Amino acid sequence: MDKKEQITEYLNAVYQNIKTAVQSIEDILPKVQDRELKKELSTQQDKYRILQKECELFAKAEKIDGIKDNTWFEKAKLWSSINMSTMTNKTNRKIAELMLMGSFMGVITCIKDMADHKNVSTEIDEILRKLKTMEEDNIDNLTPYLI
Repeated sequence: MDKKEQITEYLNAVYQNIKTAVQSIEDILPKVQDRELKKELSTQQDKYRILQKECELFAKAEKIDGIKDNTWFEKAKLWSSINMSTMTNKTNRKIAELMLMGSFMGVITCIKDMADHKNVSTEIDEILRKLKTMEEDNIDNLTPYLI
């Protein structure tokens, strides 16, 4: 695999991690009734979108055509999971639990992507570090909703 293919693969992995978070929040926000939790999730979504834009700008600068969003099937699976999980329970605790599971998975994915793409791109490494830090902050911010 040449260097550009490695960069494209790495960027796609990071981009899809971010897009999963954005979609999760989009899917769950209409179910949130608590104003503070809604505000927290909206703030998180804005931060993810900033990182999403960073990926898109990097792709443009590097002349990488078409960074890939998640597949239709992955999106449908996520949407179904959120809707099934909140069908009978839309409490702050349940919503926070779902979002925390997503953030924990996001951290795990960041760590794996860092390990799988060592020395590929310092620019993507930086976006990924920001994403990992954001996921960790989300965990800190959502944990109080479990109590």
